[in-house]
Amino acid sequence: LRGGVFDLSKVPNSTQLETGFNQYELVSEFEARHQWNGHPGKVKVLAFVNRGNMGSYSDAVQLAQQTGGVPDTSLVRRRASRSGALLNLEQELSPDLGVFARASVNSGNQETFEFTDINRSLSSGLSLSGDCWGRAQDKLGVAFVVNGLSGQAKQYFAAGGMGVLVGDGQMRYGNEKVAEVFYNWQAMKHLSVGFDLQYVVNPAYNRDRGPIPVYALRLHADF
Repeated sequence: LRGGVFDLSKVPNSTQLETGFNQYELVSEFEARHQWNGHPGKVKVLAFVNRGNMGSYSDAVQLAQQTGGVPDTSLVRRRASRSGALLNLEQELSPDLGVFARASVNSGNQETFEFTDINRSLSSGLSLSGDCWGRAQDKLGVAFVVNGLSGQAKQYFAAGGMGVLVGDGQMRYGNEKVAEVFYNWQAMKHLSVGFDLQYVVNPAYNRDRGPIPVYALRLHADF
């Protein structure tokens, strides 16, 4: 069982932290570890609540309708709370193969505070070590993710509102879907190289964008 209190930024997602924890996040987490057919696994439940000055999506849309402008959560910020929860499952199926699944949700009625523009998410995947092909330190992974927005967030972005990373003006909503595959190659004892490919459908929830491939190269060095 774990718990924590975390300081938030003065303005949602800015770089300057609040002083005196006037705006804060409470997080609690419960983790249960088990054995299934002799293989380790765990179940984790997490809950959080953000408390600070944040703008309501519906208030921003209502103000824009009255003024003829574009919805902007920064114009309607007031003291409010934003809560959420997560369920995470991890299980080893064999010494070489492990799987995971995760589901998360938050209230979705307030603007994003110290995270990204996601109100619900489902993901799953697997990780396979390189023992099968004589590369015990290498790892192959595959994952799938579906992200979504709350009804209030959809209306806000469809009307031209801007979020942390989302905002396309008159957005045509669709769930964001991501498929990912990666290979982590142990080049030498203290150096690994990761090759990653992601395929994103409806990037940033907009059906007028994508699909797009995203390529990445990661280097990890130990000293």
